Amino acid sequence: MSVSKQEVLMERIETHLRKTARQLIKVNTEEEALQYLTDSFRLELYCDFVGVIIKEDDLFIPKAWSGHIPSVANAFSLHVEECSPKLMLYSLTDESQNAGCRFAEILKQNDVKTWFSVPLKDDYHHYGFCVLGFLNYVPLLDMEKTFEDFGQDIALAISITRQKEAQLKKVEGIEWISQNFSLGTPIEQHIYELTTRAGTATNADIACIYLFNGSLDCLELQNPYFGEFEPEVKIMMNNYVLKDHFPFLETIGGRQLTVPIVMGVKPMGVLHIEKIKGEVFQDEDLRMLELLSKYFSSILENASLFNNEKDYKKRLHSLIEYQQALVKETVDDHNFDGITTLLNRLFQNSVILFDRFLLPISYELKGADQDPNLMSVLIKGAQKAVVSIKNHETLTIQTNNDPEDYFSFWPVAGGNSLLGYLAIRLSNEKMDEYDQLAIELARNICSIQFIKQKLVVDGMEQAKGSFIGKLLAEKIEDTGQIIQYANLFHWDLYRSHRVSTISIKLHQKVVETSNLLEQQAKKTSIWEFIKSVLLDIDHKIITASHDDHFILIVPAEAEGEQPRVFWETLYNKMKEGSEVKVSKCQILLGIGERTTTIQDYHVSYQQSIQALNVVNSRFWEDGFSMFEDLGSYTIFSQFKEVKAIQLFLKKYMEPLLKYSEDKNIDLCHTLYVFLQNNGNVKITAEDLFIHRSSLLYRLEKIESLIAEDLNNAEVRLNLMMAFKFFDLYGDGMTKN
Repeated sequence: MSVSKQEVLMERIETHLRKTARQLIKVNTEEEALQYLTDSFRLELYCDFVGVIIKEDDLFIPKAWSGHIPSVANAFSLHVEECSPKLMLYSLTDESQNAGCRFAEILKQNDVKTWFSVPLKDDYHHYGFCVLGFLNYVPLLDMEKTFEDFGQDIALAISITRQKEAQLKKVEGIEWISQNFSLGTPIEQHIYELTTRAGTATNADIACIYLFNGSLDCLELQNPYFGEFEPEVKIMMNNYVLKDHFPFLETIGGRQLTVPIVMGVKPMGVLHIEKIKGEVFQDEDLRMLELLSKYFSSILENASLFNNEKDYKKRLHSLIEYQQALVKETVDDHNFDGITTLLNRLFQNSVILFDRFLLPISYELKGADQDPNLMSVLIKGAQKAVVSIKNHETLTIQTNNDPEDYFSFWPVAGGNSLLGYLAIRLSNEKMDEYDQLAIELARNICSIQFIKQKLVVDGMEQAKGSFIGKLLAEKIEDTGQIIQYANLFHWDLYRSHRVSTISIKLHQKVVETSNLLEQQAKKTSIWEFIKSVLLDIDHKIITASHDDHFILIVPAEAEGEQPRVFWETLYNKMKEGSEVKVSKCQILLGIGERTTTIQDYHVSYQQSIQALNVVNSRFWEDGFSMFEDLGSYTIFSQFKEVKAIQLFLKKYMEPLLKYSEDKNIDLCHTLYVFLQNNGNVKITAEDLFIHRSSLLYRLEKIESLIAEDLNNAEVRLNLMMAFKFFDLYGDGMTKN
């Protein structure tokens, strides 16, 4: 062949190769590229066959073939180690040294006279080689450099088509996500579609999802999964380093690939794929897996939000139903039992309602909370804690040594006034928005019931005050009306009762640091607390306020056979209750005699006041006294000549009281001790803790003020009578 013909042929081949390379870049898939390559070469160069051989693992596999020598194509696949390594590196011909190459032997056995091969490689990958064959001898000329450049172009085209395929898979993945995303679809369906897509898009044999199970501290396999295999159902998390359990976490280059499933910043699990054989996973597989992982994360997050919203709406609907039922309870009943029962169902926990003094009003207990000791533990703990907190703060009372075992106390207020406490075995810190809303609803309902009950009680107290005022009057004008009032309170006036009067005395420091209104408010608060204590003792006890006195009217039958024991017990309970409310105060109690008629209530009331006066003057340490136990005082109480008593006290008591007030020396007490000791100066001085001469000076002053001789027995008798009258009627008699 002449040089000019040679040049024409080379130019023709080079032109065809360039056109082929450019055309390969335009195609989208590797299969299209390879098929175009084989067909165009065979037609342009009149080859008998053209084949594209790709290396997969340890085998050469024909990916595209064009021609009429099937015996050559059918000889594949071939082990790579059986063939010359030069096939992947250089252009080879039938004239090259191919000794020991299984591929060259096959061509020779099939009478292929002329052939050349082109390695398919670029700077990063060695894909395989392309082979052209002729059954006749054809001079190949000096085409080695041209064929090598063409091989690189073909490798680049294959790389581009593979990238295009990966991009198409990604686009298809996005389209698939948009088509399959639905909040109403069961999560199992999403898992099925996701693992199937992960397996097919990456040519993996296995694809599955593991999600964290916090309660078991493990990764748990989610069904269904892609592929035929027996996966581990649970992967125990000895530590939380995913790389220790999945070595190819976000790492390409192996036959395994794993990406985390993250919701927000919290890892929820992993998406895992595997190949049993074939090529390792590449960067495009990782990107596809990351896309699917993000999709599944959004599915989990949106499903969680959807389910939370659905559950929240359901709970709100339930809460509205409970609200309607609770409001109905406030309309139908005056007590709290129906409310605590409904709240017990709402919170599925024990519920206790306390008044503002931390005394239980109503409760509904569950399980171990029915222990009778629980209530006392809660009351003591709450009474101790409430001292150091503000009215509107939440209390937490631990019921045993378990730090998780406690009741939360929420204050129930009306306006700026504390009405009571709602206690629930519920953690204030672990409550969600729904629980907080339910608590606010419960507090509001309890507040309404408290206010309603207070209005009813205030109305009853007003009616009771009017009734008590008429009952205790010296002269009863309308017996029928009084009986009607008594029926309103389910009270049989004709049964025997005792009227008693209570005096509440605040500590001197409290008196000095507060005004009269504040002092009265403290006394009223203590009285309210005492009333709640009495209600627990006997609901038949009538309590009222009358003429600046606190009154108790107690059925005589409650006393039993030992009246004094009964009143001593009652007094001690009132005293203990008042000390809980205000640590420094004193309760004094005067008790009148039993009634037999309606008119006797006034008499019993007056007797209780006289007994209270005597207790205040003489029996301070005892704190209470029954009128019939006053001895001679009962005789003095029968004197009706008030004017005479006033003149008597004016002579003997007024001078001493006035002097004592001006000089800050209690001459009355000095005289009383002197009379009690039968005029014994030595013993009197010792009792008063003063010197004998000081006592004699005081006695002389007393004699000069009353103009009487204290050694006179008649004078001493008169003075003792004066003290009796003074104790019975108080210093009011000396001021009139």
